[in-house]
Amino acid sequence: MTTPNSNIQWYLIQTKPRQELRAEEHLRRQHFECYLPQKRIDGTTREPLFPGYLFIHLDRHQDNWYPIRSTRGVARVVAFGGEPTPVQDGLIEQLRQRLAQQEKSASQSFQPGERVQIRGEGFEEIEAIFLSNDGQHRAVILLNLLQRQQRVRVPKHYLNCCSACREG
Repeated sequence: MTTPNSNIQWYLIQTKPRQELRAEEHLRRQHFECYLPQKRIDGTTREPLFPGYLFIHLDRHQDNWYPIRSTRGVARVVAFGGEPTPVQDGLIEQLRQRLAQQEKSASQSFQPGERVQIRGEGFEEIEAIFLSNDGQHRAVILLNLLQRQQRVRVPKHYLNCCSACREG
């Protein structure tokens, strides 16, 4: 965990094409802390969220940056004006939280007729009825729109168990 006076920050590494996992593995072997955000594309397969990139946690003044450039799978440290540009800790934390939330949502299974809550951009606390899955990542729900029930397809990660619905 970094302290306010610490020089430890996240930086972006560009990898060679399709070598994100190799770069991460070899950087970890050199005892660097790395973060490779990955999304699930089906039940078992994952792929990098940002193909060709991963994050590395470094102390700008204490860590030796030279071995990074010659690490297998690494193309370069992303820099602007010749200086490596730090990535805000908050961004990394948001990525971790969002991906964890999507994993949790993807693993949830709803039963036809179950009441669910839609959450996401512009969909706070809207209730609906789960009808069926529509592929791996989408669901069909029954939503009350303009006083009519409409079938709507939404990403599964927008759905949440409706605990308030169960109580009511």
